[in-house]
Amino acid sequence: MKLFFSFVFALLAFTACTKPEKEVYIFTSHREPALDGLHYLYSYDGYHWDSIAGSWLKPEIGNKTPYYNYFTKQTEEQKYAPNSMMRDPSITQGPDGTFHLVWTTSWKGDLGFGYAQSKDLIHWSEQQMIPVMADEPTTVNVWAPEIFYDDEGEQFMVVWASCVPGRYEKGIEEEENNHRLYYITTKDFKAVSKAKVLYDPGFSSIDAVIVKRAKNDYVMVLKDNTRPERNLKIAFSGSMTGPYSPSSQPFTESFVEGPTVEKLGDDYLIYFDVYKKKIYGAMRTRDFRNFTDVTESVSVPVGHKHGTIFKASESVVKTLLEESKKK
Repeated sequence: MKLFFSFVFALLAFTACTKPEKEVYIFTSHREPALDGLHYLYSYDGYHWDSIAGSWLKPEIGNKTPYYNYFTKQTEEQKYAPNSMMRDPSITQGPDGTFHLVWTTSWKGDLGFGYAQSKDLIHWSEQQMIPVMADEPTTVNVWAPEIFYDDEGEQFMVVWASCVPGRYEKGIEEEENNHRLYYITTKDFKAVSKAKVLYDPGFSSIDAVIVKRAKNDYVMVLKDNTRPERNLKIAFSGSMTGPYSPSSQPFTESFVEGPTVEKLGDDYLIYFDVYKKKIYGAMRTRDFRNFTDVTESVSVPVGHKHGTIFKASESVVKTLLEESKKK
């Protein structure tokens, strides 16, 4: 009997030690004018967000072009040049636990996006430029890279928007604002596939996010960047790399950007920047066809800008909070 109780105690102790650690949502962010680098928010419920103080990676690469203020429609050359910038930071965690970060390095002039990796979201590798559009020298920009891990292909996929003047039907947009969505795949960010067009919906499109719901079931949330739309739409595919369906009707108001998606039980929450109102909006959905506006139910700190939501262990977040006290 004594041996039996010893066995039970050992089993309970083993179970306690191997219990999966609680996960917390992290929301990457930049702060205008996007010169001081990577910021984080965190949330336990996916609705209410708090800031983790400090900047966690300052940009060191990229074309040091003047900052263009989209609200004043002016180039603020004297105030901000010649700093590097980091916009639209996107993070995913690989199967070995490493966090991989990509970001926009400039408004114009760069043929790639920034990349770095970390084990703890605090200490980062040397920053690299991944020159994904080097074969397209007339490319105007590489905007809003979003990184995903493809568990079936055991590789990373990065999606971004670029404008190659004269390549696509222009519509009402200027040539230098006529974007399409591109992608690459890689296993290690050393060998990178050739850039390919992911989606050409027939209009200028940016800020794409891909959600895998099940095997052979993918959803893309994207921004229609044409005037006067500037809203979010949906496309579906049986493959991560497409082809994707024609885009849906918009499910948001106009003048929004930077969507990111999180899974909460049976629901998905789509966050987005309502930039003219200077607030964050949110839509809840189960099927990406019917949406409920839950903006009044979420709280996002003022100043938070385009980023990506991902999960990390609670211990990672607690360490970040402790480190933030030193900043």
